[in-house]
Amino acid sequence: MRLLTAALLLLQDGATPPWSERPELRAGLDTLYGGGFPSAAAYFAALGAKDTSDPAPPVFEASAYIWWAAALEDEDYEARRIDALLDRAVKRAAAGPRGPVRDFWLAAALGYRARERDIRGSSWGAAKDGKAMRDAYARVLAADSACEDCYLGLGVYQYGLGRASALAKLVGLGSGDAARGISYLRRAAAGGDLSKVEATWVLAAALMRDAARDPGARAGLEGEARGYVAGLADRYPGNPVFQRFLRELLESPP
Repeated sequence: MRLLTAALLLLQDGATPPWSERPELRAGLDTLYGGGFPSAAAYFAALGAKDTSDPAPPVFEASAYIWWAAALEDEDYEARRIDALLDRAVKRAAAGPRGPVRDFWLAAALGYRARERDIRGSSWGAAKDGKAMRDAYARVLAADSACEDCYLGLGVYQYGLGRASALAKLVGLGSGDAARGISYLRRAAAGGDLSKVEATWVLAAALMRDAARDPGARAGLEGEARGYVAGLADRYPGNPVFQRFLRELLESPP
């Protein structure tokens, strides 16, 4: 009933997207991005236990473990737990009443799961989830064209396909536009709500990847990426992932 009511509110002119009206999620995300990965994971686990129909908590609990793995520089850390959480989030979202709220959380869960499947080498699974994510976000944008949070997932999709290998395209992912992906990430980083920090971090990573591809533009791209991450590090000084990025960039040869 709560999700149905929120979906109806979304359709009212000028209404704030209901996924942004979740102060309890913001509190957990501040803990997560602040570097408190274990505390954030436990916090979202408790939220998920209180409402077993809500897909948002397992999405962000999985995100906490993903960031924790990044801090440890171990992509396999709690991989099974992450997979189980994202499967749970997809099922919860799919079981909800049809509408933008359902599609938003479904897309978020599918986007994270596509990332994990790609890391584990499951190209077919990543392709399936990636396209389903794109379609779900398209439905959200059809109902609310101002969904800035939607552009994080869409930006990753476009950028990833724009830089994808021929093999990735052969397994059904199609083609994308890296420049469009960057513009989408900029949009989410500037105007996103729940996605702002994540979009800024992903944007910086994309700029660094492009810097490695284009020596002539390397200095400018690295400088822009450094500025984004420095802003995140100032806001969240306890996050070791941001600190390591800045340290390694400072130590890298020109």
